[in-house]
Amino acid sequence: MSSVKNTVVACCQLAPKIGDLAYNRTLTERAIRQVALQGAQVVVLPELVQSGYLFADRSEALSLAETADGPTLQLWQALARELNLVIVGGFCERLPGDELANSAAMIDANGLRAVYRKAHLWDAEKDIFTPGDAPPPVVETLYGRLGMLICYDLEFPEWVRLPALAGADLLCAPVNWPDGPRPQTERPAEVLRVQANASVNRMFIAACDRYGHERGVGWVQGSVIVDADGYPLAGPAEQGGEQMLLATLNLAEARNKRISARNDLHRDRRPQLYG
Repeated sequence: MSSVKNTVVACCQLAPKIGDLAYNRTLTERAIRQVALQGAQVVVLPELVQSGYLFADRSEALSLAETADGPTLQLWQALARELNLVIVGGFCERLPGDELANSAAMIDANGLRAVYRKAHLWDAEKDIFTPGDAPPPVVETLYGRLGMLICYDLEFPEWVRLPALAGADLLCAPVNWPDGPRPQTERPAEVLRVQANASVNRMFIAACDRYGHERGVGWVQGSVIVDADGYPLAGPAEQGGEQMLLATLNLAEARNKRISARNDLHRDRRPQLYG
């Protein structure tokens, strides 16, 4: 890792418009430039921010899909070079043979560093996307070792554990959390799962949700940046709406897995018992 002790991370909680690719590119550029002016070095965008989420059917998704060298990722690469930052954002990826993936790209000043394809598909996503089968990547960047996964993947502790064991300091998670009923005094369970995953892995997590209504669905608007002990450093914002959440993280803290004089979260594992 570089000698940079602290890394400024931003989650840009936005409202993409389903089917309006040009609007969504402009939206993400505005947000990235806005947080860059505030010092952001790692920027996380929502799931499927390139296209919108609630496709009418597979053919609509196909009409909106882009390859990894399409205009959206080209724009993000140009911004990452110009502003010298890391961008993690979701896009509807066109694969060979007209297959589709719910994907996230990690881009820095050197270009496209990794594409991750969502392994655990939620609800109607199963009618549209091919699930990914590669583990969440962990990439050494100027600002730390960054992992990424997408939304429903966070509900599988075994899957979150993989980037932690691979040395991720910060897990970047583009999400679209559909809003649902919960007790009035409780924070969303989606946010609690992020906190729990961070705590049991001693790994920072930045989960970037969206807002707005899309084809009758509302969203949790629960974007949150959580420290290695599981406590929110920024978000979730009670008022919802568009949010530019920023937090300064000492990512070196994620390399220390000790939680007491005699306990280490990684060394105390007994995987031979878990099979």
